[in-house]
Amino acid sequence: MEPKSGTNRTSLTELILLGLVQSENLQPLVFVLFLLAYLVTVGGNLSILAAILMEPKLHTPMYFFLGNLSVLDVGCITVTVPPMLGRLLSHRRTISYEACLSQLFFFHLLAGMDCFLLTAMAYDRFLAICRPLTYSTRMSKEVQRLLVAVSWACALTNALTHMITLSTLNFCGPNEVNHFYCDLPQLFPLSCSSTQINELVLFVAGFIMAGTPVVLVIISYIHVAAAVLQIRSVEGRKKAFSTCGSHLTVVCLFYGTGIFNYMRLGSEEASDKDKGVGVFNTVINPMMNPLIYSLRNPDVQGALWRVLIGKRTLT
Repeated sequence: MEPKSGTNRTSLTELILLGLVQSENLQPLVFVLFLLAYLVTVGGNLSILAAILMEPKLHTPMYFFLGNLSVLDVGCITVTVPPMLGRLLSHRRTISYEACLSQLFFFHLLAGMDCFLLTAMAYDRFLAICRPLTYSTRMSKEVQRLLVAVSWACALTNALTHMITLSTLNFCGPNEVNHFYCDLPQLFPLSCSSTQINELVLFVAGFIMAGTPVVLVIISYIHVAAAVLQIRSVEGRKKAFSTCGSHLTVVCLFYGTGIFNYMRLGSEEASDKDKGVGVFNTVINPMMNPLIYSLRNPDVQGALWRVLIGKRTLT
């Protein structure tokens, strides 16, 4: 169905998000579980952020990046989960086309920022362990801010690119999205014009946003592993592997689900597997990050405890 010339490219004004489950009996359970997950995620990440801000011992580059990651995790889950909870509460599955595009834009902006920030954290670990004598100069506050600013610029470019290419498509029906939030792979099948260019852009962007950082992270940790194995102190090796292990766990969870979801060519019918990957991207990963970084890090554990009891260490 081709739209008439001179008319709006998109005749759809509303989309129907089918959600995670079709059964109305299961929807209250989904609501409670996702509400709890949202509260735990926001509470956990804000606790990490508060500990970093209030504890002078954590005013280091590694925790500067971790604080930024906590902010991104809160933003990522807030973009997707509260709107879904609102639809479950109101028993309405519709979302306006403009709201759908806004959700898609902010999700890709924050997820893209995650990609580059995790790479910056790997670079920080490389400098701290492999170049300790020049670490303070190579990872100065100016360099930290520059890395974050460049990450934001790259993520914004990625999100805008997808929005621009999406605006070239004609959406004239159907309007059912087999997902609980708006994302590109689920919107492509709704287009009544060719999506080959969009799929190619998504694949190439996925390679740049995920493939390149993964290669850089692997290279960094090859050097880190070689340097750590040369440390004679067992305690020193244990501490180095502990901080690196937390970051590697987050990297594997984040990039693994992202590559599965975006680096594939050709239109595919949205399935329950996509919903499962979406749950990992938007809920599980942001919820797990505070646990991963705090459970294996005594410095963060101590800072969190001091924040909870209202005690702050002196500089």
